[in-house]
Amino acid sequence: MVATICVAATCAFNTEVVQAANEEYLQPEDYFELKYVDQVDVSNASNDIYFVKNQFDRINDQKTSHVWVYQQATEKFQPIDIQSDASFAPVLSPNQKILAFVSLIDGKARINFKNIQTGHIHHSPWYPSMPSNLAWSPDNQAVAFTMFVEQSRTLPIPLKSKLGNANWAPAPKLIESNRYRLNGAGYFKPGASQIFLQSTTASAPQQLTKGEHNHSGRMSFARNGKGIYFSAKRYANPEFSHFNTDIHYLDLKTHAITSVVERDGPDDMPAVSPDGRYLAYTGYDDNGMIYQNKALHVKDLNTGEVSVLTAGLDRSVACLQWRHDSAGIYFSYDDQGKTQLGYSGLAGEFKMLTDRLGNMTSGRSYAGGEFDVANNGMVAFPIANTQRPPELAVLSEGKISTLSDFNGKFLDTVTLGQVEALWSKSKYDERPIHGWVIYPPNFDKSKKYPLVLEIHGGPMANYGPHFTAELQMLAARGYVVLYMNPRGSDSYGNEFAQLIHNNFPNHEYEDLTRGIDALIERGFIDETKQYIMGGSGGGMIGTWMLGKTQQFAAAAIMKPVVNLYSFVLTSDFYPMFPKYWFNGKPWENTEHYLKHSPITYMNNIKTPSLLITGEADYRTLISETEQFYQALKLQNVDTAMVRMPYMSHALTARPSYLQQKLEYILWWFDKYKNRL
Repeated sequence: MVATICVAATCAFNTEVVQAANEEYLQPEDYFELKYVDQVDVSNASNDIYFVKNQFDRINDQKTSHVWVYQQATEKFQPIDIQSDASFAPVLSPNQKILAFVSLIDGKARINFKNIQTGHIHHSPWYPSMPSNLAWSPDNQAVAFTMFVEQSRTLPIPLKSKLGNANWAPAPKLIESNRYRLNGAGYFKPGASQIFLQSTTASAPQQLTKGEHNHSGRMSFARNGKGIYFSAKRYANPEFSHFNTDIHYLDLKTHAITSVVERDGPDDMPAVSPDGRYLAYTGYDDNGMIYQNKALHVKDLNTGEVSVLTAGLDRSVACLQWRHDSAGIYFSYDDQGKTQLGYSGLAGEFKMLTDRLGNMTSGRSYAGGEFDVANNGMVAFPIANTQRPPELAVLSEGKISTLSDFNGKFLDTVTLGQVEALWSKSKYDERPIHGWVIYPPNFDKSKKYPLVLEIHGGPMANYGPHFTAELQMLAARGYVVLYMNPRGSDSYGNEFAQLIHNNFPNHEYEDLTRGIDALIERGFIDETKQYIMGGSGGGMIGTWMLGKTQQFAAAAIMKPVVNLYSFVLTSDFYPMFPKYWFNGKPWENTEHYLKHSPITYMNNIKTPSLLITGEADYRTLISETEQFYQALKLQNVDTAMVRMPYMSHALTARPSYLQQKLEYILWWFDKYKNRL
């Protein structure tokens, strides 16, 4: 729960907030109070909106998700499935009469088919793995989905001479595949993701694909119902072509697979037009750069002609949906930290409909969002707001209405920090750099405040004006929080994101420190109490900056990369980095790897540094954290390492760790508040 604190105005801002009497502020334990809306699907028949409501379960220490419906006629909300431990991925049938969704009970998954009129639910059998990417057949009789299928494997060295009652150790793991583990999923079992077809009335699903290739992307039925379009890497050694996915067609009668879009690049998200004539998809011709925008393509399935509808947008598109009359396509894209809903007609005419799409980010202010458009043009979406997690909203006839207020009862009892945009010019090349400032509640510009610089990961990602629980909690403790989109961030065009090609980390330092200077110039920052924090790519930039400046009283670095040589050779994405990020393999370009490795500059680092990483992080492994920890110890620099058991790169599977992570950061910053 939130705490009520009344303190004197002379208290240190690092640990306490100068608060008005009886005022309450967001606390680390309040993660469990917040709700988030996502996965929307609107009915063309009733305008009812199906969506997923997410929150953290305090008892079981995990995120819970359940499908809900907003009924337009009654303006009321109700859960669709209260029997399951979790439910998600709601998708209405083409005739709007059946709602398909996935549910979990005791760790087992199945697909449910709810009759909208009668309320009856038909269940599929329990599946051995999680079903994903649900797509309805045009005749409303079945749903296609993808699911991992485990395959048996014969080891060359079988276990021998084991007595019947002997307690022997597990057999060793034999690994021969190019990629053998994935962050969040762990070590791979032998097998592949396949396409299935589940009838709304039959029991067992029909497996449509077989073999070693993974089929795990979005699918779209041909309008005659005779086949399915899907994206996949159906070629040898796909792991070494990280961004090369092609679009294929699966014949449902013969199970034959033919290529529809094939080139060197990430063609994905196939969507067939309602009239069956066109196939929309996203992608680009891969030129080997660290970042490229995904453009909206449309292929005429009769003539084979391909048009690029967003060639002039200079932004990456996602979440495609055809207009009901096949005249154009709705899509999302990030622009300067905001996720926007765009529309393009087939002739390329473009318009932006809203810049308020919201995204469920448990702690940070990442952009992103989804939507669904009814035949009458009404758009349902989670709405972005700096003062609230995403709630359910609609856009109709140019007007936005927020329908839900799941967070009002709680957040109306606390005072949040106000958020303001900040533009500054990089010290390196005068480029405009975008950022945002969260002020402490009851901010008084005549007083002095400590400053926290928070750096996003990616690095090709972006922050924006969205609700961020973690940073609001920092502001609630009296910190001015600055978060920015330095060079390499997306949503500012190809050229800006590509500035870090073969040059990362480097000049992000000049981008970010100029933002700090801009706040200091306003007169309300205590220059002796500057702090820095960041995770993943942000942790890498953070450690880089520690080798450049002594201005920070303390640092909190999450899941960093400090040694490019070891990072490339341990990360789950190791095939990608030498080709796109670091200009060759480590032994081919050792000087480059050392130049851009923060650990190279350990002699310059004096800042006390807290390090936090999940022990099951296979993206930026904890070995990177351990290297930095031990290097700091060798340099006699104060440090502490917090290891999150069983946690992957996201650190969100257990919300209690989100709480403890922030509490450790607050403890560390407070510990060194008088160091400078």
